[in-house]
Amino acid sequence: MKKGIFITLISVQLACFSQSLPTKFVATDQPSAPDYSLEKNWSALPFHPDKADAIPKAEKWVSDSLKDVDVFYIYPTLYSKGKTWCADVNDKKLNKRLDKLPVQFQASPFNQVARVYAPRYRQGIIKCFYDNTGTGEEALNFAYGDVKRAFEYYMEHYNHGRPVIIASHSQGTRHARQLLKDYFDTPEMKKKLVCAYIIGYRIFPEWYSVLTPCKEATETNCYITWASFKRGYVPEQGSLLVGKTCVNPISWTIDTIPASTSGGMLLSVKAKKRFKSTAEIHNDYLWVKTNTPFVQTWKVLHLMDYNLYWMDIRKNVALRVAEYMKKK
Repeated sequence: MKKGIFITLISVQLACFSQSLPTKFVATDQPSAPDYSLEKNWSALPFHPDKADAIPKAEKWVSDSLKDVDVFYIYPTLYSKGKTWCADVNDKKLNKRLDKLPVQFQASPFNQVARVYAPRYRQGIIKCFYDNTGTGEEALNFAYGDVKRAFEYYMEHYNHGRPVIIASHSQGTRHARQLLKDYFDTPEMKKKLVCAYIIGYRIFPEWYSVLTPCKEATETNCYITWASFKRGYVPEQGSLLVGKTCVNPISWTIDTIPASTSGGMLLSVKAKKRFKSTAEIHNDYLWVKTNTPFVQTWKVLHLMDYNLYWMDIRKNVALRVAEYMKKK
C-alpha cells in the first residue's frame, strides 16, 4: 500500500503526460486570478487549522500567538495534466493533493517557531519544464505574478513588521529565488530576512547583489539551497535542479565532509519511526545514502528534499530564529 502511494506521487509530480495544451500561452485564457483577501486562496494561514500544522507525536502544539516570526512558503508542481498552462486555484482535487503532500511535509518543519503562510497560486503545468519553445517560461512567469501578489498582500495585511522566513521547493523555488531578488536583495530588506530555505531548483549566487548563501548553522540574513541525489549518481549537465551553490542540510555547512542524520520521514509527520541518511556535498549538489524504504533505490531524490532531513530542518529553523532574535 505504501509503495503504491509513492508510485502515485511520483507519477503525479514528475511524469510528463501528453497534453492537450494550446501551442501559445495567452494570459487571458488562464483560470481566474486568486483573491488573496479570501482565506480559501491560502493553503495555510496562522490561527487556522490546516495541513501545515502537522507536528510529531512527541511535541505539543505551540500557539501561533507565541511565535515572533512568519514563514512564507511556496509549494512545488503537482499540476501534471490539464488544458491550460497554469492551474486553477479552485481545483479541489489538486488543492487536496497539494495540502496533503508538499504543504504537510514541507511547510510543517517551520511551525514550531513561525506562523505559516502558504498561498495558492496558478502554478505552471509540469510540461513547462520540458518545453523548449519559450511558452513554458511564459507560463512560469505568469505563475510568479500570483506569488508576487500574494506576498505583497501578506506584507500589507499580515506581516506587521515581523521577521520573515522564505521557504520553497522545486517550482516554488523557481518563484522564491525571484521573490528574493525583487524584495530582499537590499541591505534594508536583508535585515528583515531570518533565512530563506529555497530548495530543489538551481540557484546562482551571482544573481544577487547583497544576499549570499548561508555557511553555518546559526547564520541569518542569508539563503540555503540543496538538491538531493543518490550517492554516485551524476545529474545531467544543465539540470534545472543544480546551480552553483549547495548547503548540507544536516551539518548546515558548505564543506564536503559527510554528515549523518536520523531525522528523516516517509509518509507521516506523526510516525515515530525516523530514517537515516548521510549526505555530502559533491559538485554543488548532495550525494545521499539513505535507508528510507523505496527511496534508497532512487537516483534522483528530488521528491524527498525535505523529508530526508525533516527533523534537521525543524531544529535548524529554531536555531536561526533564536539567533536572529538575539541580534534584533
